[in-house]
Amino acid sequence: MKITTVLAYSGGFKKAAAEVVEMEKAGLDLVWVAEAYGFDSPSLMGYLAALTERVEIGSAILPIYSRTPALIAMTAAGIDALSDGRFNLGLGASGPQVIEGLHGVPYANPLGRTREIIEICRDLWRREAPLVHQGKNFTMPLPAGEGTGLGKPLKLLTHPLRSEIPVWIASLGEKNVAMTAEVADGWIPVFFIPERAKDVWGTALSAGKAKRDPSRGDLMITAGGLLAIGEGDEVTAIREFARPMVALYVGGMGAKGKNFYNELVTRYGYEEEAALIQDLYLSGQKKEAEAAVPEELLELTTLCGPKGYVAERVAAFKEAGVSHLQIHPIPLGDQTQASLIADVKQMV
Repeated sequence: MKITTVLAYSGGFKKAAAEVVEMEKAGLDLVWVAEAYGFDSPSLMGYLAALTERVEIGSAILPIYSRTPALIAMTAAGIDALSDGRFNLGLGASGPQVIEGLHGVPYANPLGRTREIIEICRDLWRREAPLVHQGKNFTMPLPAGEGTGLGKPLKLLTHPLRSEIPVWIASLGEKNVAMTAEVADGWIPVFFIPERAKDVWGTALSAGKAKRDPSRGDLMITAGGLLAIGEGDEVTAIREFARPMVALYVGGMGAKGKNFYNELVTRYGYEEEAALIQDLYLSGQKKEAEAAVPEELLELTTLCGPKGYVAERVAAFKEAGVSHLQIHPIPLGDQTQASLIADVKQMV
């Protein structure tokens, strides 16, 4: 099991990048960089590539609507070259509020679009022939009657360092998870409860794996949560840091009937709580929505407590098939993020 973290740069990106350097020394295997609707992540990942030597760098996620498939492939190949083969391409659909609101692009056919983007990226990285792609979402070159008519099949001008760059998909719904298990190298779920993952996603994962090319190897999974190690209420109280984010995603990320995170929490068995959180959040009662997040949900999606307890949680994630434990270390006392990475490294 590898150790990963998500770059938290609200306090300044350069400071956060310097902390990654220290975590790399302590054994961090992969750092994920988000984009959402803030800074573009490729700029940040290129900076990380220059500062680090061993840690892998991943996008979690590059939205599939904000760039052309060819630009996604070029970006991945560029960061992979800068990092000497340490890049992981994480893709996701984001949500209609961001994609249609900020990017002005219709949020249509996310599954088909994702599948085609992966096909196009892999074709471009291999450079076996000039790119010709005819799909429901993308056609390259443009057909006669569209554009100037001057488009022609092309290969990438530069040779990618690797012809196969690991592709991860952030997915939650059954069809999307099944597609992930079929075509991706890795899966990025959110609010992952290891003890309930099989009940929620087992059927979809099995359906996808049944169609999977065996040469692609086993599906990698990255999941975890907030990490705090120590005795007493001060440590377990760290779980509370996750409460606002859970309320935001379950309550406010999407409209009623179109909130993937709300649907997930419902499938976990918190149907009444999920409905209440959404009603409160959408009516502007954010603090009340946060208070409605179940304590059990926070505990099961985090790793906070004495070292023995945390080791048990790590084992539960491993037993559920997680190959890349994703932790968000919160130091207490004389601890550092790097020292917590080292502690967990001994547990896996």
